[in-house]
Amino acid sequence: MGLPSHRVRQERPKSAAVYVRHRPETTLLYQVIREYWPEFQAELASQDKYLPAYITQEFEAYLKCGRLEHGFLRVQCETCHDEKLVAFSCKLRAFCPSCGARRMTESAALLVDEVLPHQPMRQWVLSVPFPLRFLFASQPAVMGKVLGIVYRTIATHLIHKAGYIKATAHTGAVTQIQCFGGALNANLHFHIIFLDGVYINNAHRPGVRFRWVKAPTSDELTLLTHTIAQRVARYLERQGWLVRDAENSYLSAEGVDADPDSPLNHLLGSSISYRIAMGPQQGRKVFTLQTLPDCRPDNPFANTVGKVAGFSLHAGVATRANERDKLERLCRYITRPAVATKRLSLTRNGQVRYELKTPYNDGTTHVIFEPLDFMYRMYGMPWVQGCA
Repeated sequence: MGLPSHRVRQERPKSAAVYVRHRPETTLLYQVIREYWPEFQAELASQDKYLPAYITQEFEAYLKCGRLEHGFLRVQCETCHDEKLVAFSCKLRAFCPSCGARRMTESAALLVDEVLPHQPMRQWVLSVPFPLRFLFASQPAVMGKVLGIVYRTIATHLIHKAGYIKATAHTGAVTQIQCFGGALNANLHFHIIFLDGVYINNAHRPGVRFRWVKAPTSDELTLLTHTIAQRVARYLERQGWLVRDAENSYLSAEGVDADPDSPLNHLLGSSISYRIAMGPQQGRKVFTLQTLPDCRPDNPFANTVGKVAGFSLHAGVATRANERDKLERLCRYITRPAVATKRLSLTRNGQVRYELKTPYNDGTTHVIFEPLDFMYRMYGMPWVQGCA
Protein backbone atom coordinates (compact mmCIF):
# COMPACT_ATOMS: atom_id res chain seq x y z
CA MET A 1 0.00 0.00 0.00
CA GLY A 2 1.51 3.30 -1.07
CA LEU A 3 1.78 6.40 1.06
CA PRO A 4 -0.80 9.19 0.67
CA SER A 5 0.07 11.77 -1.95
CA HIS A 6 0.95 14.51 0.53
CA ARG A 7 3.67 12.35 2.02
CA VAL A 8 4.99 11.31 -1.39
CA ARG A 9 5.43 14.94 -2.41
CA GLN A 10 6.99 15.80 0.93
CA GLU A 11 9.46 12.94 1.15
CA ARG A 12 10.54 12.45 -2.48
CA PRO A 13 14.30 13.11 -2.36
CA LYS A 14 15.87 15.57 -4.78
CA SER A 15 19.04 13.46 -4.88
CA ALA A 16 20.14 10.01 -3.78
CA ALA A 17 19.86 9.53 -0.02
CA VAL A 18 23.10 8.97 1.86
CA TYR A 19 23.15 6.92 5.05
CA VAL A 20 25.10 8.54 7.87
CA ARG A 21 25.65 6.46 10.98
CA HIS A 22 24.51 7.97 14.24
CA ARG A 23 27.48 8.58 16.56
CA PRO A 24 26.09 9.13 20.08
CA GLU A 25 29.57 9.35 21.59
CA THR A 26 30.00 12.75 19.91
CA THR A 27 27.00 14.30 21.69
CA LEU A 28 27.25 16.20 24.94
CA LEU A 29 24.41 14.24 26.55
CA TYR A 30 26.21 10.93 26.00
CA GLN A 31 29.53 12.33 27.23
CA VAL A 32 28.03 13.69 30.45
CA ILE A 33 26.14 10.48 31.25
CA ARG A 34 29.17 8.28 30.45
CA GLU A 35 31.48 10.38 32.62
CA TYR A 36 29.20 10.83 35.64
CA TRP A 37 27.28 7.53 35.62
CA PRO A 38 29.75 5.75 38.01
CA GLU A 39 29.99 8.80 40.29
CA PHE A 40 26.22 9.13 40.33
CA GLN A 41 25.79 5.52 41.45
CA ALA A 42 28.47 5.95 44.10
CA GLU A 43 26.81 9.13 45.41
CA LEU A 44 23.48 7.37 45.80
CA ALA A 45 25.14 4.38 47.49
CA SER A 46 26.86 6.72 49.97
CA GLN A 47 23.37 7.87 51.00
CA ASP A 48 22.18 4.25 51.21
CA LYS A 49 19.98 4.77 48.15
CA TYR A 50 19.94 2.43 45.19
CA LEU A 51 18.51 2.55 41.70
CA PRO A 52 15.62 0.31 40.65
CA ALA A 53 16.81 -2.35 38.21
CA TYR A 54 14.84 -0.98 35.26
CA ILE A 55 16.43 2.45 35.62
CA THR A 56 19.92 0.95 35.79
CA GLN A 57 19.10 -1.00 32.62
CA GLU A 58 17.91 2.23 30.96
CA PHE A 59 21.24 3.98 31.57
CA GLU A 60 23.35 1.00 30.56
CA ALA A 61 21.30 0.36 27.42
CA TYR A 62 21.62 4.02 26.41
CA LEU A 63 25.42 3.88 26.77
CA LYS A 64 25.41 0.95 24.30
CA CYS A 65 22.88 2.42 21.86
CA GLY A 66 24.40 3.15 18.46
CA ARG A 67 27.85 1.81 19.40
CA LEU A 68 29.23 -0.77 16.96
CA GLU A 69 31.24 -2.55 19.64
CA HIS A 70 27.96 -3.62 21.27
CA GLY A 71 26.48 -5.24 18.18
CA PHE A 72 25.55 -4.36 14.61
CA LEU A 73 24.05 -5.58 11.37
CA ARG A 74 25.97 -5.69 8.08
CA VAL A 75 23.69 -4.34 5.32
CA GLN A 76 24.53 -4.74 1.62
CA CYS A 77 22.97 -2.98 -1.37
CA GLU A 78 21.61 -5.48 -3.89
CA THR A 79 22.58 -3.25 -6.82
CA CYS A 80 26.04 -1.86 -6.10
CA HIS A 81 26.95 -4.31 -3.31
CA ASP A 82 28.09 -1.43 -1.08
CA GLU A 83 28.05 -2.40 2.60
CA LYS A 84 27.15 -0.44 5.71
CA LEU A 85 27.31 -1.32 9.39
CA VAL A 86 24.13 -0.48 11.34
CA ALA A 87 24.58 -0.49 15.11
CA PHE A 88 21.88 -1.88 17.40
CA SER A 89 19.69 0.67 19.19
CA CYS A 90 18.30 0.55 22.71
CA LYS A 91 14.68 1.22 21.58
CA LEU A 92 13.88 2.56 25.05
CA ARG A 93 11.47 5.35 25.91
CA ALA A 94 13.24 7.48 28.51
CA PHE A 95 15.90 9.95 27.39
CA CYS A 96 17.62 8.43 24.32
CA PRO A 97 17.35 11.22 21.69
CA SER A 98 17.97 8.91 18.72
CA CYS A 99 15.32 6.32 19.60
CA GLY A 100 12.97 9.08 20.75
CA ALA A 101 13.29 10.94 17.45
CA ARG A 102 12.62 7.78 15.46
CA ARG A 103 9.56 7.01 17.56
CA MET A 104 8.36 10.61 17.14
CA THR A 105 8.62 10.40 13.35
CA GLU A 106 6.90 7.02 13.14
CA SER A 107 4.11 8.01 15.54
CA ALA A 108 3.38 11.26 13.72
CA ALA A 109 3.26 9.50 10.35
CA LEU A 110 0.90 6.85 11.74
CA LEU A 111 -1.46 9.44 13.20
CA VAL A 112 -1.62 11.53 10.03
CA ASP A 113 -1.76 8.66 7.52
CA GLU A 114 -4.02 6.18 9.29
CA VAL A 115 -5.74 7.68 12.36
CA LEU A 116 -6.73 11.34 12.06
CA PRO A 117 -9.42 12.14 9.45
CA HIS A 118 -9.21 14.89 6.85
CA GLN A 119 -11.10 17.37 9.00
CA PRO A 120 -10.15 20.50 10.99
CA MET A 121 -8.25 19.63 14.17
CA ARG A 122 -7.35 21.60 17.32
CA GLN A 123 -4.80 20.97 20.05
CA TRP A 124 -5.99 21.32 23.65
CA VAL A 125 -3.26 21.36 26.31
CA LEU A 126 -4.16 20.92 29.98
CA SER A 127 -1.68 21.53 32.80
CA VAL A 128 -2.54 20.67 36.40
CA PRO A 129 -1.43 22.00 39.82
CA PHE A 130 1.88 20.77 41.26
CA PRO A 131 0.36 18.42 43.88
CA LEU A 132 -1.64 16.61 41.19
CA ARG A 133 1.50 16.10 39.12
CA PHE A 134 3.00 14.13 41.99
CA LEU A 135 -0.23 12.17 42.45
CA PHE A 136 -0.49 11.31 38.74
CA ALA A 137 3.14 10.18 38.59
CA SER A 138 2.61 7.98 41.64
CA GLN A 139 -0.82 6.68 40.59
CA PRO A 140 -1.16 6.31 36.79
CA ALA A 141 -4.65 4.80 37.13
CA VAL A 142 -5.86 8.04 38.74
CA MET A 143 -4.36 10.02 35.87
CA GLY A 144 -6.26 7.84 33.39
CA LYS A 145 -9.57 8.52 35.14
CA VAL A 146 -8.86 12.25 35.16
CA LEU A 147 -8.09 12.15 31.43
CA GLY A 148 -11.54 10.63 30.90
CA ILE A 149 -13.10 13.55 32.79
CA VAL A 150 -11.17 16.06 30.68
CA TYR A 151 -12.15 14.36 27.42
CA ARG A 152 -15.85 14.22 28.28
CA THR A 153 -15.88 17.87 29.36
CA ILE A 154 -14.34 19.15 26.14
CA ALA A 155 -16.37 16.77 23.95
CA THR A 156 -19.63 17.88 25.58
CA HIS A 157 -18.65 21.52 25.04
CA LEU A 158 -18.05 20.94 21.31
CA ILE A 159 -21.30 19.04 20.85
CA HIS A 160 -23.38 21.66 22.65
CA LYS A 161 -21.65 24.53 20.85
CA ALA A 162 -22.55 22.88 17.54
CA GLY A 163 -26.18 22.85 18.65
CA TYR A 164 -26.61 19.13 19.29
CA ILE A 165 -26.77 16.64 22.13
CA LYS A 166 -24.55 13.64 22.81
CA ALA A 167 -27.17 11.24 21.46
CA THR A 168 -27.05 12.77 17.98
CA ALA A 169 -23.48 14.06 17.61
CA HIS A 170 -20.03 12.64 18.23
CA THR A 171 -16.47 13.91 18.26
CA GLY A 172 -13.07 12.28 18.79
CA ALA A 173 -9.55 12.91 19.98
CA VAL A 174 -6.05 11.49 20.35
CA THR A 175 -4.14 12.19 23.59
CA GLN A 176 -0.43 12.19 24.33
CA ILE A 177 0.48 12.43 28.02
CA GLN A 178 3.76 14.30 28.33
CA CYS A 179 5.58 13.82 31.61
CA PHE A 180 8.33 16.41 31.13
CA GLY A 181 8.57 20.16 30.82
CA GLY A 182 10.83 22.41 28.79
CA ALA A 183 13.28 22.79 31.68
CA LEU A 184 13.89 19.02 32.13
CA ASN A 185 11.41 19.10 34.99
CA ALA A 186 8.67 16.63 35.83
CA ASN A 187 5.51 18.19 34.43
CA LEU A 188 2.66 15.81 33.67
CA HIS A 189 0.21 17.39 31.26
CA PHE A 190 -2.18 16.35 28.48
CA HIS A 191 -1.82 17.16 24.78
CA ILE A 192 -5.17 16.34 23.15
CA ILE A 193 -5.73 16.66 19.40
CA PHE A 194 -9.49 17.05 19.08
CA LEU A 195 -11.68 17.18 16.02
CA ASP A 196 -12.51 20.88 15.62
CA GLY A 197 -16.18 20.02 15.32
CA VAL A 198 -18.59 17.10 15.49
CA TYR A 199 -20.00 14.33 13.31
CA ILE A 200 -23.79 14.29 13.17
CA ASN A 201 -26.19 11.70 11.85
CA ASN A 202 -27.77 12.58 8.50
CA ALA A 203 -31.53 12.15 8.74
CA HIS A 204 -32.06 12.23 4.97
CA ARG A 205 -29.46 9.75 3.77
CA PRO A 206 -27.13 7.11 5.22
CA GLY A 207 -23.85 8.22 6.73
CA VAL A 208 -22.71 11.19 8.78
CA ARG A 209 -21.64 14.74 8.01
CA PHE A 210 -19.13 16.97 9.76
CA ARG A 211 -20.07 20.23 11.44
CA TRP A 212 -17.21 22.68 12.12
CA VAL A 213 -17.22 24.54 15.44
CA LYS A 214 -15.70 27.98 16.00
CA ALA A 215 -12.61 28.37 18.16
CA PRO A 216 -13.32 28.72 21.89
CA THR A 217 -13.47 32.23 23.27
CA SER A 218 -11.53 33.39 26.31
CA ASP A 219 -14.67 33.20 28.48
CA GLU A 220 -15.44 29.68 27.23
CA LEU A 221 -11.90 28.51 28.05
CA THR A 222 -12.12 29.94 31.55
CA LEU A 223 -15.49 28.25 32.11
CA LEU A 224 -14.19 24.94 30.74
CA THR A 225 -11.13 25.12 33.00
CA HIS A 226 -13.35 25.82 35.99
CA THR A 227 -15.60 22.88 35.10
CA ILE A 228 -12.62 20.54 34.71
CA ALA A 229 -11.15 21.68 38.04
CA GLN A 230 -14.45 21.11 39.84
CA ARG A 231 -15.08 17.68 38.32
CA VAL A 232 -11.53 16.49 38.96
CA ALA A 233 -11.73 17.69 42.56
CA ARG A 234 -15.05 15.89 43.11
CA TYR A 235 -13.66 12.67 41.65
CA LEU A 236 -10.51 12.81 43.80
CA GLU A 237 -12.60 13.55 46.88
CA ARG A 238 -14.92 10.58 46.22
CA GLN A 239 -11.91 8.30 45.81
CA GLY A 240 -10.31 9.54 49.03
CA TRP A 241 -7.34 11.24 47.35
CA LEU A 242 -8.51 14.74 48.21
CA VAL A 243 -9.51 15.90 51.70
CA ARG A 244 -11.40 19.13 52.33
CA ASP A 245 -11.76 21.10 55.53
CA ALA A 246 -13.46 24.41 56.23
CA GLU A 247 -10.78 26.49 54.53
CA ASN A 248 -8.50 24.32 52.40
CA SER A 249 -8.22 21.24 50.22
CA TYR A 250 -5.19 18.98 50.35
CA LEU A 251 -4.08 15.63 49.00
CA SER A 252 -4.36 12.61 51.25
CA ALA A 253 -1.18 10.59 51.72
CA GLU A 254 -3.22 7.43 52.23
CA GLY A 255 -2.38 4.93 49.53
CA VAL A 256 0.51 7.02 48.17
CA ASP A 257 4.12 6.04 48.68
CA ALA A 258 5.03 9.09 50.72
CA ASP A 259 8.38 7.81 52.00
CA PRO A 260 10.55 10.97 52.08
CA ASP A 261 13.70 8.85 51.88
CA SER A 262 12.65 7.17 48.64
CA PRO A 263 15.04 8.35 45.88
CA LEU A 264 12.15 8.30 43.40
CA ASN A 265 9.95 10.51 45.57
CA HIS A 266 12.88 12.77 46.36
CA LEU A 267 13.61 13.12 42.65
CA LEU A 268 10.01 13.79 41.69
CA GLY A 269 9.46 16.35 44.42
CA SER A 270 12.63 18.22 43.47
CA SER A 271 11.90 18.08 39.75
CA ILE A 272 8.30 19.29 40.04
CA SER A 273 9.28 22.20 42.28
CA TYR A 274 12.33 23.19 40.16
CA ARG A 275 14.76 22.44 42.99
CA ILE A 276 18.24 20.95 43.02
CA ALA A 277 18.12 17.28 44.02
CA MET A 278 21.76 16.45 44.75
CA GLY A 279 25.01 18.12 45.74
CA PRO A 280 26.00 21.01 48.01
CA GLN A 281 23.10 23.18 46.77
CA GLN A 282 20.47 20.48 47.41
CA GLY A 283 17.02 21.91 48.09
CA ARG A 284 17.67 25.28 46.50
CA LYS A 285 15.98 26.52 43.37
CA VAL A 286 17.60 25.53 40.08
CA PHE A 287 19.99 28.18 38.77
CA THR A 288 18.64 30.16 35.83
CA LEU A 289 19.81 32.69 33.29
CA GLN A 290 17.44 35.57 32.65
CA THR A 291 17.05 38.44 30.27
CA LEU A 292 14.55 41.27 30.23
CA PRO A 293 11.02 39.83 30.05
CA ASP A 294 8.87 40.46 26.99
CA CYS A 295 7.02 43.72 27.58
CA ARG A 296 4.97 43.72 24.39
CA PRO A 297 1.36 44.62 25.27
CA ASP A 298 -0.18 42.33 22.69
CA ASN A 299 0.14 38.65 23.52
CA PRO A 300 -1.22 36.54 20.62
CA PHE A 301 -2.06 33.69 23.03
CA ALA A 302 -3.71 35.79 25.74
CA ASN A 303 -7.21 34.87 24.60
CA THR A 304 -6.48 31.17 24.03
CA VAL A 305 -5.72 30.15 27.64
CA GLY A 306 -8.03 29.56 30.59
CA LYS A 307 -6.51 29.50 34.10
CA VAL A 308 -8.32 28.46 37.28
CA ALA A 309 -6.86 27.23 40.62
CA GLY A 310 -3.58 25.97 39.12
CA PHE A 311 -5.27 24.38 36.09
CA SER A 312 -4.37 25.81 32.69
CA LEU A 313 -6.19 25.00 29.43
CA HIS A 314 -4.75 26.16 26.11
CA ALA A 315 -6.46 25.81 22.74
CA GLY A 316 -4.68 28.20 20.41
CA VAL A 317 -3.26 25.83 17.75
CA ALA A 318 -5.54 24.49 15.01
CA THR A 319 -5.21 23.04 11.53
CA ARG A 320 -7.57 23.11 8.55
CA ALA A 321 -8.70 19.97 6.79
CA ASN A 322 -6.15 20.43 3.98
CA GLU A 323 -3.19 21.31 6.24
CA ARG A 324 -1.86 17.79 6.67
CA ASP A 325 1.77 18.92 6.77
CA LYS A 326 0.98 21.31 9.63
CA LEU A 327 -0.91 18.53 11.38
CA GLU A 328 2.08 16.22 11.08
CA ARG A 329 4.34 18.88 12.60
CA LEU A 330 1.88 19.18 15.47
CA CYS A 331 1.89 15.40 15.95
CA ARG A 332 5.67 15.43 16.01
CA TYR A 333 5.61 18.14 18.63
CA ILE A 334 3.36 16.23 21.03
CA THR A 335 5.37 12.98 20.60
CA ARG A 336 8.82 14.59 20.78
CA PRO A 337 11.56 13.15 23.04
CA ALA A 338 12.22 14.73 26.41
CA VAL A 339 15.75 16.07 25.77
CA ALA A 340 16.68 18.36 22.88
CA THR A 341 20.44 17.76 22.55
CA LYS A 342 20.93 20.90 20.44
CA ARG A 343 19.94 23.02 23.43
CA LEU A 344 22.50 21.38 25.76
CA SER A 345 25.87 23.03 26.43
CA LEU A 346 28.53 23.34 29.12
CA THR A 347 29.46 26.47 31.01
CA ARG A 348 33.10 27.43 31.52
CA ASN A 349 33.13 25.83 34.98
CA GLY A 350 31.68 22.53 33.73
CA GLN A 351 28.01 22.99 34.63
CA VAL A 352 25.30 21.72 32.27
CA ARG A 353 23.28 24.50 30.66
CA TYR A 354 19.93 23.80 28.99
CA GLU A 355 18.26 26.42 26.82
CA LEU A 356 14.49 26.79 27.06
CA LYS A 357 12.59 26.52 23.79
CA THR A 358 10.50 29.55 24.77
CA PRO A 359 11.62 32.02 27.46
CA TYR A 360 9.47 32.21 30.57
CA ASN A 361 7.40 35.30 31.33
CA ASP A 362 10.04 36.45 33.83
CA GLY A 363 12.73 36.39 31.12
CA THR A 364 14.32 33.04 32.04
CA THR A 365 16.14 31.62 29.01
CA HIS A 366 18.31 28.81 30.47
CA VAL A 367 18.45 26.46 33.46
CA ILE A 368 21.81 25.36 34.85
CA PHE A 369 22.63 22.11 36.66
CA GLU A 370 25.63 20.66 38.40
CA PRO A 371 26.50 17.43 36.49
CA LEU A 372 25.26 15.15 39.29
CA ASP A 373 21.97 17.03 39.56
CA PHE A 374 21.62 16.78 35.79
CA MET A 375 22.09 13.02 36.16
CA TYR A 376 19.31 13.06 38.74
CA ARG A 377 17.05 14.66 36.14
CA MET A 378 17.90 11.93 33.64
CA TYR A 379 17.37 9.34 36.38
CA GLY A 380 13.78 10.53 36.75
CA MET A 381 12.93 10.26 33.05
CA PRO A 382 12.38 6.46 32.90
CA TRP A 383 10.09 6.44 35.92
CA VAL A 384 8.17 9.65 35.22
CA GLN A 385 7.57 8.86 31.55
CA GLY A 386 6.79 5.26 32.42
CA CYS A 387 3.69 6.47 34.30
CA ALA A 388 2.05 7.25 30.94
